[in-house]
Amino acid sequence: MKLKRALVVFVLLGLLISLVGCGGSKTPTTSEKNSKEKTAAVQMDAQKATLMVNVQWLKDNLDKVDVIDARAETDYNNGHIMGAVNAPWQSLCNMQGKPGEAGWGVVLPQDELAAKLGTLGISGEKPVIVYAQPPGWGEDGCVLWILKMAGIKDAKMLDGGYATWQAAGNESSKDEAKPAAATLKIVGMDESLTASTDFITENLGKIKIVDSRSEKEYKGATDYGEARGGHLPGAINIPFESMFNKDNTLKDSDQLKQLFIKAGLKPGDEIVTYCTAGIRSGHMALVLRAVGFENARNYDASFYEWAGNKSLKVDK
Repeated sequence: MKLKRALVVFVLLGLLISLVGCGGSKTPTTSEKNSKEKTAAVQMDAQKATLMVNVQWLKDNLDKVDVIDARAETDYNNGHIMGAVNAPWQSLCNMQGKPGEAGWGVVLPQDELAAKLGTLGISGEKPVIVYAQPPGWGEDGCVLWILKMAGIKDAKMLDGGYATWQAAGNESSKDEAKPAAATLKIVGMDESLTASTDFITENLGKIKIVDSRSEKEYKGATDYGEARGGHLPGAINIPFESMFNKDNTLKDSDQLKQLFIKAGLKPGDEIVTYCTAGIRSGHMALVLRAVGFENARNYDASFYEWAGNKSLKVDK
């Protein structure tokens, strides 16, 4: 009898130890898994997060922000994020004349830009999120660069763009957003973000010039109506697409720093980026600044204007 009791106590003790052990390594519940996945989804390295938000963040904050779709009007009409207004880069720039003429494609003057952004419902009082379909031509980065020029500091891009929004199963719309007009006061354009043809010619040899076009363009291709082929004197080539992952999201800040350092840039350098019309280069200038190259400027007149001025040297 005593032996039986001892055996029962031993078995019960074993079961208790087993239960305690299992309790210490229990399988996460579905809600716990979802919580962890959601936390991971909204995490982004700190420097990249100064420039980007991801799909989960935008979904959670859609009613608290102004959203700009920087794609072409036809793409916008085929479907866009609900509430987004359409503003391709051309709508915020001087398009009078033709590519190659002085001043073509550069950002609108201060008062005109303020009025245009106001018609889009942008007052600067709410965060602004811009998206396109990266890498593309960097339209989202160009529009963001213009917003930064206008002094709107709380503005970022959607990492991965519209395709990432769709892939996550989020709702889209084909209805044109019609926001109430807003008043935006631009105190002064941030000239530290931009470079002119005169600025570059006066500082050749003192600045690092980055050509963000493809290697083919850098070496002389004139596929977009450029007056001449080649690149600015001494320019180094960092193709725009090299900043992106295979899923079209922006690489993390450490990868981007290494990309720029390997190309010959240092954080303290005075840097001027350019492309064909200042679109890709506007995006790249902001990325450079975000990851520690704080003296980066965008030459928004870019190669169109440089090549169109026959008195300026072009290298091949």
